[in-house]
Amino acid sequence: MLLNLEEIMYTNNIGLIGKNNNMKLSARLPAALFVFLTAIAVAQCSEDRPSGETRRESALLQEETKMIQKTPKTDKEWKDILTPEQYRVLRQAGTERPFTGKYNDLYEDGTYACGACGTPLFGSQTKYDHGSGWPSFTSPLDEARLEHREDLSHGMVRTEVRCAACGSHLGHFFEDGPAPSHRHYCINSIALDFKPAGRAEEVKKEGMETAVFAAGCFWGVEDKFSRIKGVLSTRVGYTGGQTKDPTYKKVCTDTSGHAEAVEVSFDPKIVSYTELLDAFFRFHDPTQINRQGPDVGTQYRSAVFYLNEAQKEAALKAIASLDASGQYDQPVATQVLPSSEFYQAEEYHQKYYEKLGRKR
Repeated sequence: MLLNLEEIMYTNNIGLIGKNNNMKLSARLPAALFVFLTAIAVAQCSEDRPSGETRRESALLQEETKMIQKTPKTDKEWKDILTPEQYRVLRQAGTERPFTGKYNDLYEDGTYACGACGTPLFGSQTKYDHGSGWPSFTSPLDEARLEHREDLSHGMVRTEVRCAACGSHLGHFFEDGPAPSHRHYCINSIALDFKPAGRAEEVKKEGMETAVFAAGCFWGVEDKFSRIKGVLSTRVGYTGGQTKDPTYKKVCTDTSGHAEAVEVSFDPKIVSYTELLDAFFRFHDPTQINRQGPDVGTQYRSAVFYLNEAQKEAALKAIASLDASGQYDQPVATQVLPSSEFYQAEEYHQKYYEKLGRKR
């Protein structure tokens, strides 16, 4: 069955449709004709290019393809640490639908790291709006951090871009970007992990993992997690609700659906996720529903937001163990939910007790 051009655009980062293109006309263009025209363009481009330059580019492509993977993991290990959608894009070379990624319209200062292994890849200063529906960059932080491969899928000749450190699929490279370089790295949002400027220390290190917990007011919870050996960084925010870009004021109305939560980045070689779960349950009363002490509301609920099946299974096992232990008079009320977008809270909430010069 032939796909029309619009269907091809929705399943691949081909980066050819900009804001000023006629989407309706291109959507009606038969795929076979599109492939034919693409082949002519590629052939013409090859004819216009000096043979020596072509050979040099071919050699470069082959050399980059041979880059040694620095983060070897089994397929099962990737499935354990990535969400299903992350796994589909990063490990199976899938593609987000255009204009749906969380970083497509983000232009804050910061660094974009690999969503799988945490290697810093792109800086915000090279990000621009290409109009294709995916985050676009003119250059990486370091060319050696990317791997380029020839991609012949869907009847097109493209250059796939992967993380050189872990081999994960990021997107594609084109030469339809802004002058003078015309370079265009078209990258899936879900393949990236953005860290705002000023928090560079929190860009994921190789082998680092992430956990998200809600246990009442996030000030004290963050402070306690930050003092655990093996925890590399923490940040507080809002997650689990329906309101986009929530503020503290909005969350406090108990209408956003979000919980006050803490995102914990940790080194699993030093502290395990199971050990963090044990600490989480010690830090609060998991039998209370939609409250912790004097703080009342769904934003103060007890919850574990799992990022993969391994975390889900560990959380459910911990709850079952607590219920069977007879430690509490009431059953554990902690919710175990799939992770959703984590909205970082206002800066004055971050490391709140440290700012006050107190510990609890």
